[in-house]
Formats: sequence, C-alpha cells, structure tokens
Amino acid sequence: MVKSLQVRINLQQEAQPDALLQKAAFDLNIDASEISGIKILRKSIDARKRNIMFNYKIEVYINEPLPEKSDYTFDYKDVSNAKPIHIIGFGPAGMWAALRCIELGFKPIVLERGKNVQERRRDLKAINQDHIVNEDSNYCFGEGGAGTYSDGKLYTRSLKRGDVRRIFENLVYHGATDQILVDAHPHIGTNKLPKVVKNIRETILQYGGVVHFETRVTDFTIKSDKIVAIQLQNGNELDVEKVILATGHSARDIFYLLHEKNIELKAKSFAMGVRVEHPQEIIDGIQYHCKGQPRDELLPAAAYSLVEQVNNRGVYSFCMCPGGFIVPAATDNGEVVVNGMSPSKRNNKFANSGIVVEINIERDLHKLEKFGPLKALEYQKNLERLAFTAGGRTQTAPAQRLTDFVEVKLSTTLNETSYQPGLKSSPLHSLFPKLIGNSLRKGFKAFGEKMKGFYTEEANIIGVESRTSSPVNIPRNETLEHPQISNLFPCGEGGGYAGGIVSAAMDGERCAEAACAQ
Repeated sequence: MVKSLQVRINLQQEAQPDALLQKAAFDLNIDASEISGIKILRKSIDARKRNIMFNYKIEVYINEPLPEKSDYTFDYKDVSNAKPIHIIGFGPAGMWAALRCIELGFKPIVLERGKNVQERRRDLKAINQDHIVNEDSNYCFGEGGAGTYSDGKLYTRSLKRGDVRRIFENLVYHGATDQILVDAHPHIGTNKLPKVVKNIRETILQYGGVVHFETRVTDFTIKSDKIVAIQLQNGNELDVEKVILATGHSARDIFYLLHEKNIELKAKSFAMGVRVEHPQEIIDGIQYHCKGQPRDELLPAAAYSLVEQVNNRGVYSFCMCPGGFIVPAATDNGEVVVNGMSPSKRNNKFANSGIVVEINIERDLHKLEKFGPLKALEYQKNLERLAFTAGGRTQTAPAQRLTDFVEVKLSTTLNETSYQPGLKSSPLHSLFPKLIGNSLRKGFKAFGEKMKGFYTEEANIIGVESRTSSPVNIPRNETLEHPQISNLFPCGEGGGYAGGIVSAAMDGERCAEAACAQ
C-alpha cells in the first residue's frame, strides 16, 4: 500500500534522522515497522514565523518496497546516418533540441559560436582579471550558454509549456543531484553545471549527433522563403533543410542579420536595473529571524523575492543568488553588464539579486522609433555603454551604496564586493534614465519596508543588470516556424519564448518535435 502525505516538522525534528518516519507513522496511526520506505516528492521551508517549519510532500510505502527506477526513460538511438536538423546555439534550448532530435530519430548538427565548457574558463578568467571580452566566448556564449555559469536555478512558472519533471529527470540522468527532483526551488550550482553540460554533449556525440564549437553563423542563403544554406565565419557553407535558432538573448548579430534580410522581428518589452549586493548574514537575519546570530546549519543561505508597483510600473527582484557572486556578463568590449551566480553550496558571504524595472516598448521608447523592431535592443546597448564609461572604460563596474543612491548622493566609499573586476564609485542616480532611476529609488524604499534591514548602507548597487530577457521577439506561427521562413524555428530565450534554463529546455524540445514532425 502507498499513502500520500503532507508533513510539517520543525528545526529540532529536522535534525533527527528518523523524523519523517516517526511523523508518517503517527499521522497514519500505524507502527513505524510497517513502513518499508518513504519517497520525498517535495521539500520546502516556511520561514514566515520564528518557528521555522519544513514542509514535505511524501509517499509512504507500507509493507511494500520503494520502486528502484524512475518513471522516465530516454530512448536515445543511433542517428549517425539519419536526416540532419541544424541547431544554431548550444545553450539549454539548443541542447534539449539536440537530445530530442536524437530520441525522434534525427541527426542534430549543432553550431556553437563559443568554446567547449573547459576551454571557456580561460576566457572567463580574462574578463575577470584582464578586462578583455572575447566576443564569442564569455559568460553568455559557449557550451551551455549563460546557464552554465549561473546559479543553475531550475525554478520555473512555465508549468503549462511542457513536462518540467522530464527536464529535471534528464538533468539527473546527465549527472545532476537528484535533490533537484525534491526541492521547491531547485538549483545545481555553477561549480557542478559544467560536468552536467559536458555529459549532455557526450550523449549527443555518442548517438551520432555533431557539435561544432567556435563556429559562428554569419549569414543565411534564402530561396523561396526557406533557408537553404548557412554561411560560417570560417568561410564554409552548409546546406540545410531545417534550422532551429537557439542563439540566446544576447546574440545581437543574429538580430541584426535577420533585420538586414527583412525577416520580420518585433520589439519586446523587457527589464533593466542593477545588481544589489548584501552580506549574506543580513539576508539570513531578516528571513530567518536571527539578526546578529548565524543561521541554523540546517538552513540554506536565505533568498528573497520582491516586487512593487511604482507608478504602474513593475520593480522586482530577478535571478536572486544567495551565497553567490556578481560576474561580468558583457558580450562585447565597450560595455559593462553584470549578472549573478552561486556555487552549489551557496556558501559565499554575499547575497546578490537583480533589481530591475519594466521597460514598456510602447510608452518608453518613442525616441528610438527609427530603429524599428531593434529599438529596445538599442536602449539596452546605450545603457551598457554608459556603464562602461562610468566604470572607467574597463570591466570595472559603476557602483554606489544603496542608501546613497536613494538619497541622490555620491558614495565616498563602497562596501566590499564579490565582483572580481572591481567597482568604481559613480553617480548611478544621475546616470540612469529617470524612468529607471526614480522607479528604483521608490522600489528600494518599499523593499526596505517589506524586509526590515534590506535598506542599508551595507549594501552596494552595481550597474547595469540589463540582460534579463531578450529585447527582441522573433515571431513564429502555430507550427513554431517563422511566418516568413518556413523552415526556421525560433527557439528559447533568444526568440523571446523562455525565461530560464527549464523553460528554454522545454521550448527546445518543442521546436525539435515541430521540426522533426515535418
């Protein structure tokens, strides 16, 4: 017999190895010896009150063994001689598109502008230490895309877009911890993601797929409303039948290429702002009601999620990284972009999060109408160039104490930071456009009311957080093809159809299914 239960236990009980067993036996009014096993389906923490509780959703196996295997299997088959489908980009969308092609009996040929995950590390070191941006290999471009060097956050609200559990099981199949199947807000960690990414590549190669690194697409040959060939930066040309475009939200050259060829694009609303960085102990103290004391060792580094409406405009936290680092995410020299990541243990002494403001393409960008569907992209670029200048024309980032920004004064000193290229005190309050600066100031004050202690001079704000999502949408129809180019399948974050690792992976699978179905 199998019984499903919702169980709540406190911190003291969580420390006991048999707490779930004893609680399940008590709730079911049976002897603990009758329980042959417990399967944890979901685990979350309720820290709203001082008596912190752990919520569990479990299946209790009574006088019968736990199943040994997952309900999910991945039927990869040899596609060495199968029909090819070309995939541009090898981030989450491109990776899962390739895996799904193999399951469906098609040969994925992946074209990735960046380097493999091992070689990519040297270029990340060059950004952090030498302030040199390799435009094809950086925190956004390369094997695994931006997701490889991130927190590996897997939480998604895109529950209707595909089978979320299937993506999680596939990550476990490729080496991720099975804890991601349980946690309410799962993450893998930037230190463990490279191995998972490498394992996915090896699966693709093992079953006959092809992955080309350092292979940037520079042009398309279009005949009769179809892409018939792809030109590469090395001068080679590839004949193609189906193309899945999974280049990510920062591949600006692809947007420009499509626009130059009069292929329909649309400007897309997005969000921009800053990274705010606190000592992790401040966030722990607020969230776990333990100000001045270390958090309990059973509790993970505390996170937060904040949102406020300011003059009918959303201001909200984005990509919150407890126990994490701020990293330089520029994809071109002459710009400064910041992002966040965390290791699996989330054991760094800082917490950081994007705090961003909604940019509405209809009411905010009328001065950039001459750029047509690329007007939001130009707005994004302008702010990144301004940050580059304000930071001293290196990857040093402009920064300000949080309280000084809100009070509209220059910071004479800055707090310690995790951002390796360094910070330069800058008047971000005057550098930002009013619609962003004013909204951030009011938003930070409101967040300080919601989280007492969040609004503090011990926090820095660092600019700019600008790559929250694509500023361009590549349209597609009900068959997931571009309405003009019948064999082009815009996919993932770059097309405007995803907002993270899981949603991008699910969209990659959907596009692969659509391409293979034809």
